[in-house]
Amino acid sequence: MKTYLQFLWRCFRLSFVGDRRYYAWMFVLTAFVLTGVWAYCRQVMQGLCTTGMTDQVSWGFYIANFTFLVGMAAAAVMLVIPVYIFKNRELHHLVIFGELFAVAAIIMAMLFVTVDLGRPDRFHHLLMKFNFPTSMLTWDVLVLNGYLLLNLHICGYLVYCAYRKRQPGKVFYIPFVFVAIVWAISIHTVTAFLYSGLGGRPFWNSAVVAPRFLASAFSAGPAFLILTLTVLNRFTSYPVAPKAFMTLRVVVAIALSINMFLLGSEAFTEFYTDSAHGASAHYLFLGLNGRSALVPWIWGAVALNMIALVLLYLPVSRNLRVLQAACVMLIVGIWIEKGMGMIVPAFVPTPLGEIVEYLPTLNETLVTLGIWAGGLLVYTILVRVTVPVLEGRLTYDQSFAAATEAGGSANLHGPEGA
Repeated sequence: MKTYLQFLWRCFRLSFVGDRRYYAWMFVLTAFVLTGVWAYCRQVMQGLCTTGMTDQVSWGFYIANFTFLVGMAAAAVMLVIPVYIFKNRELHHLVIFGELFAVAAIIMAMLFVTVDLGRPDRFHHLLMKFNFPTSMLTWDVLVLNGYLLLNLHICGYLVYCAYRKRQPGKVFYIPFVFVAIVWAISIHTVTAFLYSGLGGRPFWNSAVVAPRFLASAFSAGPAFLILTLTVLNRFTSYPVAPKAFMTLRVVVAIALSINMFLLGSEAFTEFYTDSAHGASAHYLFLGLNGRSALVPWIWGAVALNMIALVLLYLPVSRNLRVLQAACVMLIVGIWIEKGMGMIVPAFVPTPLGEIVEYLPTLNETLVTLGIWAGGLLVYTILVRVTVPVLEGRLTYDQSFAAATEAGGSANLHGPEGA
C-alpha cells in the first residue's frame, strides 16, 4: 500500500511537469473549466431558465453531448477486440490509451447528466427509488458507473504493473477486459433503448437507433484515438507503429459506412412512407412550417461524413495529414448528427403540434465548454502520466522509496526531472 501511494504521489507531481506547450494547453483548459464552473453556479442559482430549454424542448445541448460521449466511451472496445481476441500486436501497446479515453469520456457524460438536472440537490432520490429492472434510466446509471469502474481497474492495474516492472497477472485483468467488451456495447445500447422506448417521441421509435448508435460510436471513437496517437507520435518518444494507424483507418471506414447506410435507411422510411410520425424528420432535413434552424446543420453533418468516408476509402488517406483531416470531419459530423440532430427534433413538433425551436444560450454553451475542457484535462493528465511509465522512464526506485520513508529527498528521475 505504501508503494502504491508513492506511485500516486509521483504521478500527481509529474502531471505538473512539462514544456511551454504543455503549460499553455493546461492553462487554456483550466480557464475554460473555471468559466464553466462560474456559468454552472449561475445556472444553479437562477435555474434552467439560463438555458435554451423550454417546456416543449426539455432536452437540449447537455443531453446531446451526453449521447455523443457515451458512444465515444464505448468505442474504446474497438482497440480491445483486435488486441485480445485477434492478437493484433500493432495495437497491443496502444490499447491503454483507448481505456484512458473511456474513463475521461464517461466522466464527461455523467457531468452532462448532472448539469442537465434542474435540482441536482435531489439527485439522491434516483438512488432511493431505483425502479429496477423496469426503468431504463436505472439501467443507464448502472452500466455507466460499472463501465467507469472497469476501465479504472484495467488502466490502473496495467500502469502500476509497468511502474513496478513486473508482468501483469492475467487473472487480474483479462477477465475484466472481456467483461468490458460486452459492457461497452451495453452502455450505448441501453442509452439507445432509453430513447427508443419513449412512446411519446415517435422520432426515436425505431429499431435502428441502437445499431446506429454503435456504428457511429465505433467510427468517431477510433477516429479520436487516431488524433491522440498522432499527438503522441509528434510530441513524445512513445513508439506508434504506422501499421496501427492503418488498422484503425480500416475500422473507422467500415463503421462509418455502416452508420451512413443506417442513416439512409431511416431517412428512406421516414420520407417514403410520408406518415404523420415523419414530421420530426421533415423538420430536421427540410424544415417545417417555415422553421428550419437545424436544416443547415444536419446537411452539413451529412456532407462532412460523406467527404470523410470518400477520403477513407481512397489511397490518399494513407497520408497521415489526410487521415487526420478525415477524422476531424467525421467527428464533427457525427457530433452534429448524433447530438443535436438526434435529440432536438424528437421534441419538434410537440405531441400537441406546437413548433418551438431550440437554441443553446451563452450560459449553456459555457457550461458545455467547461465540461469538455475538464474531460480533456483529465485525459491529458492520464496520458501525461502513462507515457513515461510505459516507456520505463518513471518506474519504482528502491532509493527513492528509502529516501521518502526516511523523510529525505531523492532526485527525480526521467521525465520528472525534465
